[in-house]
Amino acid sequence: MYSNGDIFVGEIIGTAILILFGAGVCAAVTLNHSKAQASGWIVIAFGWGFGVMAGAYTAAPLSGGHLNPAVTLGIAIDTGEWDKTWIYVAGQMIGAMLGAGLAYLVYLAQFNANVPGGAKDVPGSRSPTPTLGIFSTIPEIRNPVANLLTEVIGTIGLVLPILAFGLTEGLGKSGTQTLIVAFLVVGIGLSLGGPTGYAINPARDLGPRVVHHFLPIPNKGTSDWGYAWVPVAGPLAGGLLAGLIYNAAF
Repeated sequence: MYSNGDIFVGEIIGTAILILFGAGVCAAVTLNHSKAQASGWIVIAFGWGFGVMAGAYTAAPLSGGHLNPAVTLGIAIDTGEWDKTWIYVAGQMIGAMLGAGLAYLVYLAQFNANVPGGAKDVPGSRSPTPTLGIFSTIPEIRNPVANLLTEVIGTIGLVLPILAFGLTEGLGKSGTQTLIVAFLVVGIGLSLGGPTGYAINPARDLGPRVVHHFLPIPNKGTSDWGYAWVPVAGPLAGGLLAGLIYNAAF
């Protein structure tokens, strides 16, 4: 249905928009001298949900708007069509890195002020802000088994409903399916995001983590590569299981 070129471009653009909104809201809530600083978890959850909505609606005409290797994997298991999977994943990874870079540019002044004392023209001395959580996920309690299980379950909670939504013909024709998926992501963030920060998307976590590693952010801290496998393996396993459950049950 979609050409290889359209898939690649669509997934780059859509995933870049997703991460621009998602990393952007995390930066807004986290960084010193941001007007939205400390506005809380609900703001973050809705920011990511709106990012999914904007990115998926934008990419839908070109690629269907997967924006997530776990979703692509679940759909491939359902349909048995694997030949374009790598194109989707490549576009998603490039888009995720591009979106992270754009979010960095939006908050460039705040990132550059991430030094003791903060921005020189802003009164008050502030401590540097950790920055990895703006780009990638960090577990609240570091327990690889528990963290992996959280990501697997959270991703099943994303991919299985997405596959099931496809059974309701009117949702696809009316265009409301994408809106419902956006609210699904908000719900996952509010309900299941507490333990790990809900990656539920390997590209969403790995692409921005790579960008964080290379960005010249003052006092940026570690990119935590020892944990990086969890938000990749967990969502991929969740997408795989969701596809298998869907095929067995529906």
